[in-house]
Amino acid sequence: MSATSPSSGSLGWFSRSLLGLAGLTLAGLLVTAAMLKPNQQGLGTHQQLGLPPCSSRVWFGVRCPACGMTTSWAYLTKGNVFRSIQSNAAGFLLGLGAMASAPWLLMTALRGRPWLGYPNEIAALVVMCGIAAVMVAEWLYRVM
Repeated sequence: MSATSPSSGSLGWFSRSLLGLAGLTLAGLLVTAAMLKPNQQGLGTHQQLGLPPCSSRVWFGVRCPACGMTTSWAYLTKGNVFRSIQSNAAGFLLGLGAMASAPWLLMTALRGRPWLGYPNEIAALVVMCGIAAVMVAEWLYRVM
């Protein structure tokens, strides 16, 4: 038996479970970010969760491509778009993606069929590659 029923267009329990889990995970990350106080330096906010400082900064004295992502999400969830982008532009874009994706994933899982249709895979791939390009470009700019 497949995870989807081609004749009815509805999703099977396994697909619905995965979508629901993904939606809950994104929503949980957003809620966690909203509870954090953004570090004024633009990075290091993740340490409020008991995580260690960035190894790249400790060992080499330079930011890694993900430095500032948690801070970026913390600012974004508080509505401070400028500081979110300033902390980590790719983090800002990922945060927006999470804000858009979490409701879609959860509603699709609950309904058993796509809410507002299926996303376009090519468009999603272009967006993900764009975010990756922003992350690499910003990192190169910061380390040079």
